[in-house]
Amino acid sequence: MSPSSPPIESAVLVVIIGETVLQSPIINLLKDLDVSGYTISQAQGAGRHGSRRGDMVSYNTNIEIKTVVSQEVSEAIFSGLVEYQSNHALIAFRQNVEALTGFKIST
Repeated sequence: MSPSSPPIESAVLVVIIGETVLQSPIINLLKDLDVSGYTISQAQGAGRHGSRRGDMVSYNTNIEIKTVVSQEVSEAIFSGLVEYQSNHALIAFRQNVEALTGFKIST
């Protein structure tokens, strides 16, 4: 086995943290944008909208959704999330990353 550089591509990691009730609308947004994959986890924390402990199923709970996409798709995701910010606890951020190219980065 010869040492070689792994195939790496520039991408954007988008992280969305919001109320669990937003899970379906956010997944629909990602599907509409042809995002090929995402990860969803339960999240706890506190912020402007108070503490989210997740102590009751589907009540006062947050989710964290992560996906790796192109810059253009990350901008479309952010645009699609704006409508939820006025009525729900929601934050989203993105970071430039390098990803192994063994999977499809949504462009």
